[in-house]
Amino acid sequence: MRARLSVTTAIATAAALAAVTGCTEKGSSAGGDRVVNVTATDDKCEVSKKEFPAGHVELAIENKGSKVTEVYVLFPDDRIVTERENIGPGTKQTVTAEVKAGDYTIACKPGMKGEGIRQAVKATGKGTAAKRDPRLDKAVAAYREYAQAQADETLPKAEAFAKAVKDGDVEAAKKAYAPSRIGWERTEPVAESFGDIDPKVDLREDGLKGGQKWTGWHRLEKSLWQDKKITAEDKTLADQLITDLKDWQNRVGKAEITPTSMANGAKELLDEVATGKVTGEEERYSHTDLVDFKANVEGAQQAYELLKPVAKENDAALVTELDKQFAGLNTLLDKYRADKSSYDFTSYDKVGEADRKDLSDGVNSLAEPLSKLAAAVVVK
Repeated sequence: MRARLSVTTAIATAAALAAVTGCTEKGSSAGGDRVVNVTATDDKCEVSKKEFPAGHVELAIENKGSKVTEVYVLFPDDRIVTERENIGPGTKQTVTAEVKAGDYTIACKPGMKGEGIRQAVKATGKGTAAKRDPRLDKAVAAYREYAQAQADETLPKAEAFAKAVKDGDVEAAKKAYAPSRIGWERTEPVAESFGDIDPKVDLREDGLKGGQKWTGWHRLEKSLWQDKKITAEDKTLADQLITDLKDWQNRVGKAEITPTSMANGAKELLDEVATGKVTGEEERYSHTDLVDFKANVEGAQQAYELLKPVAKENDAALVTELDKQFAGLNTLLDKYRADKSSYDFTSYDKVGEADRKDLSDGVNSLAEPLSKLAAAVVVK
């Protein structure tokens, strides 16, 4: 995971849970009322309007600062409605989201660090409930089942990893480590939307805040690969990892999921690849980055395939391009495993700079059209 905004309230309130529903709210205003221009600099986060109609809202983001930035739309308790990472200096990006009436925060995060520069905004009006395309409702339901299945399938693998740690078996724990993360990596934006689970299980050491205890997979990864030993504390952390993953398993089926959050989540997974996997930062001790990389791409592709029938009607050219780029990136990844049915990938420290550049180019070529998918599923 990347460093995140802090969570001020760990447990979502019922009111916040009602803020986004599976039923799109259409306000009465014209489409232009739904565009919020966000101008990000190194010390400001300016929005063109602080009130807008509930329903679909489009953030037209321009980074006029000198640092790469992120922009978030947050619920009052800091859970994430949507986000967009890796917005380079001098560049523009557009993000489409669904919001019901209520209070929100738009946060810019120059340098992708810290709490972010925040603006309070409000989605107004009751709106006129518009029945969503039934195919999109089915897509949301199918994706929810997919996310739950990933959590259900992860637990036994994580328990095998934890058992090896508790047994003090370094080699067995190393072998179980990467497989235990695949389901998580496929659906990470759903887990991140809860805010409080991700920092417990997937935080890297450089993401720690003052006084925060480092727990989760990467803490154990460091013990196994760098320290080359398992301590008594590691065995306690293995138990804690399972407790936290069971929390995820119990909550994932209740996550707020909409067609636009699925589409934006697919883009977020590619951002995860660009910021953590291609650079080798995510799995800096085990060098199992390509396993995470593949899982991120699989999760993004699952969301895309479910939304594809509607997206194809609204933007056939976009679907053609996404099909091409997914195929290209998967072919590129296959170069790094002998068996295409396995997750035994080349250790990332064995991947040279030129090959890393090819992987980065492949990610960027897919990420750009994928950023347009959310808009393609709401265009009428």
